[in-house]
Amino acid sequence: MTRWTMVADLRRCVGCQTCTAACKHANATPPGVQWRRVLDLEVGEYPDVQRAFVPVGCQHCDDPPCMTVCPTTATRKRADGIVTIDYDLCIGCSYCAVACPYQARYKTDHASFAYGGAPAANERQRHDPARVAVATKCTFCVERIDRGVAAGQTPGVDPDATPACVNACISQALAFGDLDDPASNVSRLLAGNRHFRMHEALGTGPGFHYLWDRDDAAGGVPALQQLVAEAQGLA
Repeated sequence: MTRWTMVADLRRCVGCQTCTAACKHANATPPGVQWRRVLDLEVGEYPDVQRAFVPVGCQHCDDPPCMTVCPTTATRKRADGIVTIDYDLCIGCSYCAVACPYQARYKTDHASFAYGGAPAANERQRHDPARVAVATKCTFCVERIDRGVAAGQTPGVDPDATPACVNACISQALAFGDLDDPASNVSRLLAGNRHFRMHEALGTGPGFHYLWDRDDAAGGVPALQQLVAEAQGLA
């Protein structure tokens, strides 16, 4: 089996937002839609204060709450763990957006463009009317993964088969690979570092792991988890 997983090393992330920009470029998302965001958090109390930058987006859960509430089965989970949306089946009810505890779902009721009503030339070329008035989210760049696997490439190793945000990260804070392969890059990272998943107590089984092994007062894992929950309105 294959379980595609993303890992973010919060000790390396510098909050540059390059992953956000790369995602928008690769997926041509409209203004206000960020499938990959980076939270800017302050951890600890003076004088032991530290900043932490936390990339967030769809967590591609083992038990995605967005899927169970979808009345049309538009949201599905593939055998490799990637959660997808069938735009032809989605009716735009937004049940999934309400159910998602990670604020990862977006819906734009009308086409919007960077400079007002008229699209620029590049926006006109890449605009996808199928993504208007339906739910959208991060897909782990599934088209790149499937195309790469079909060509014999390894996602997370070969750039053409790897999510755009991972390729673009200037500090190599993001990694992608097969969690079910003990020799993969993500398996080795998780085996050798302390890590956590976002809002694990909810039981969703996120497919996005975070490395953060500091235990001091400014950067302990529980403190960071609490701040992330507060930033997403769960605490």
